[in-house]
Amino acid sequence: MTDGVTISRAAAFAGVTVKTIRHYHKNGLVEEPVRDHSGYRRYGSAELLRLVQVRTLAGAGVPLAGIGPILDAGPEDFATALADVEDNLTAKIDELVARRETLRRLVTGDRVLLPPRACALLDRMPGLGFEADDVRTAHEGLVLVMALMPEGFDEYLAQIEHGLEDPGHVAVIKLTWSAGKWAPDDPRIEELAEEVAAHFIAEPSLLPTLGGLRARQDGDMRHDLLTHHGEDERPGWTRLTALIQQKLHAAGVEAP
Repeated sequence: MTDGVTISRAAAFAGVTVKTIRHYHKNGLVEEPVRDHSGYRRYGSAELLRLVQVRTLAGAGVPLAGIGPILDAGPEDFATALADVEDNLTAKIDELVARRETLRRLVTGDRVLLPPRACALLDRMPGLGFEADDVRTAHEGLVLVMALMPEGFDEYLAQIEHGLEDPGHVAVIKLTWSAGKWAPDDPRIEELAEEVAAHFIAEPSLLPTLGGLRARQDGDMRHDLLTHHGEDERPGWTRLTALIQQKLHAAGVEAP
């Protein structure tokens, strides 16, 4: 036994598997000891110490490629290298914690796709008389706005918040949303378009805009994706929106 122990015994002492030791050999982390007269490699105390050191660093999350330089470094470089490893592990831990929180929030629904400020707007809608389908459509729309116009999303939310403070504006919006379920040729759409246009002509600041799209080369494409969302489920919207835009443009009011 003074000549060392076999690889299986070394693995047991070091708390790893034989396959792991061979992997360490392959990566140059632990030198392969010489063979005895029977052809077996014998691991002495030096090899066992190295195995434990490598296993400990690997278990702490140090990549195998970085273990050799750390173990072969001087005291100062060793401490610096370990500090860098700790910083990387901390960053990974923070990332994992964030992912876990995201999963936990997903359990309660897909509000995780939006920031708290946007979720607060959605939470206000039922109390203002909007139906569940309206809230769902608004949620989908906000997710799309944030994805397609991230640089202008906060401004867009501010415009909506401003509008929700005006009871008359809320009433108009509720009516336009309910009209989405009308048939495109419903005669009420023309009358409603006139009413909505007059509302925004009188108070243009209540008209939500998509100003964040103007500076983009693909702004028109992004605008179409946003403005046409939900039309399949609300067929009256296409004609209603077109009529409102026509009337606003005719009155000199810039509308998206």
